[in-house]
Amino acid sequence: MKDNNHIEPILKIKDLKKSFGDNHVLNGFNLELFDGENLVVMGKSGSGKSVMIKCIVGLIQPDSGSVEIMGKDIMKLDHTELDFLRTEIGFLFQGSALYDSMTVRENLEFPLRIHKDKLKRKDELVLDALENVGLTHAIDLMPSELSGGMKRRIALARAIILHPKIIIYDEPTTGLDPITAKEIIELMREIQLKHGSSSLIITHDVDCARVISNRMILLIDGINYVEGTFKELLALKEKKVRAFFK
Repeated sequence: MKDNNHIEPILKIKDLKKSFGDNHVLNGFNLELFDGENLVVMGKSGSGKSVMIKCIVGLIQPDSGSVEIMGKDIMKLDHTELDFLRTEIGFLFQGSALYDSMTVRENLEFPLRIHKDKLKRKDELVLDALENVGLTHAIDLMPSELSGGMKRRIALARAIILHPKIIIYDEPTTGLDPITAKEIIELMREIQLKHGSSSLIITHDVDCARVISNRMILLIDGINYVEGTFKELLALKEKKVRAFFK
């Protein structure tokens, strides 16, 4: 892995805090994602992972702290600037979140709708994205005709169609059988190697974290409680950390 000591992160979260009434979800969370890195964030249900993601893409305003993407503080951007920055972020939603009333082709064309230059190349971009996930033959199928694994692959194709610099994976293997989950993890690795993208992976799946991560952060008590490589965290004896590896 690269020496990141003198490299600016492509995504930087600093002292992020967010409460909902008396529920203090994030209590000063910090994160740095570097170019070409796969960073896994693990946390129990309700630990604040989803809130953190929504802060990154500007869907939730934090109480304090900052989120910088490619050196830009998203809190200081206007609506147009934020929309443009979002095109640099691909998002694989938990459960795939395909539009049921649209074909695979139409689902993939959807992110292109606000980019006139890319709309002119939509057929090329759609086919390229489908080739990346091995599903060109499914282009005119409806989501109801796809298996769970195929839906996840199509959702991944949609996430990468704009060739984003950052891909956020929200529980990429949830609901998949072990064999399909392994295939999705391998596909994530192939895409990262091919496109050189940086990946932020939110997961409960220890096997996924072991295979895909360069570094890991455990989100506990609203903070980046501990971080390191999978092997480094696996070797720790602290009870709160051991609970993730049982």
